[in-house]
Amino acid sequence: MTSRFMLIFAAISGFIFVALGAFGAHVLSQSLGAAEMAWIHTGLEYQAFHTLAIFGLAVAMQRRISIWFYWSSVFLALGTVLFSGSLYCLALSHLRLWAFVTPVGGV
Repeated sequence: MTSRFMLIFAAISGFIFVALGAFGAHVLSQSLGAAEMAWIHTGLEYQAFHTLAIFGLAVAMQRRISIWFYWSSVFLALGTVLFSGSLYCLALSHLRLWAFVTPVGGV
């Protein structure tokens, strides 16, 4: 994965963050309970911080090639998908299986 791939990942993650945040505030808040909305809020919060970190690492990788920047961005991206994604799936599907995936993404 190159810095370009990580920039694209950060852009897509940022788009999903904004879109799901707006959708959650205007649509999902009327149909989901407080616990499910809290899960979505937690996922959005972590996704926002991880997206900014991935973007920063991708910019740093363009200026200086470092194996540390590369692996940090890879694990942040993987953690974002597993942690935030599993919280979104848990809130929307009510399948408790996703509760076992969430800690894996948070490690």
